[in-house]
Amino acid sequence: MNAADLAKKLYEKFGELLSGSAEFRGELTLTVADAERIVEICAFAKRELGFDFLVDVSSVDNYGDDPRWTIVYELYGVVHRQYLRLKTNVSEEKSELPTITGVWRTADWHEREIYDMMGIRFRGHPDLRRIIMWEGYPYFPLRKDFPLAGKPSEMPDVAFSKTAPSEGGPFVTAPGGKDAIEREPRVRTPEN
Repeated sequence: MNAADLAKKLYEKFGELLSGSAEFRGELTLTVADAERIVEICAFAKRELGFDFLVDVSSVDNYGDDPRWTIVYELYGVVHRQYLRLKTNVSEEKSELPTITGVWRTADWHEREIYDMMGIRFRGHPDLRRIIMWEGYPYFPLRKDFPLAGKPSEMPDVAFSKTAPSEGGPFVTAPGGKDAIEREPRVRTPEN
């Protein structure tokens, strides 16, 4: 059974909730129209279709468009060796959807990272707190409206007390250059 056959079973069960599908380079993506039903769809995909491994959960900031965010679930079935991608959209006004940690416990850290970096909340999550930035940090650094130059922090001795730049910082690959070694962040010094 291939990914298209498995997706067909999802359409048979949840046809009204799936607003579209796309295939690119052999990878199948289904769009879930109602983010509130994502748990039900994921549970069916795991229990009935054999997608027993959650590879990743990620988020895309569609800044300037509505809905603002797209949440992407990458599923894999160990037995049948098929991949399936589910996408759902979340508006900026709502900025919340249900957690899937009850389906796959590994969603825990993925959802915490999305909350920490994008500010999207996962209702029902067992421990929704920051995982990268410190508690009390008022911004969400992976949003497209977060400035590349960074923002000043009021948390001295925790991280930066000055603006922490992303562009041109020591760990950002320099554009151009004659070869990869010249673009490599490790060889760059502040004088370069």
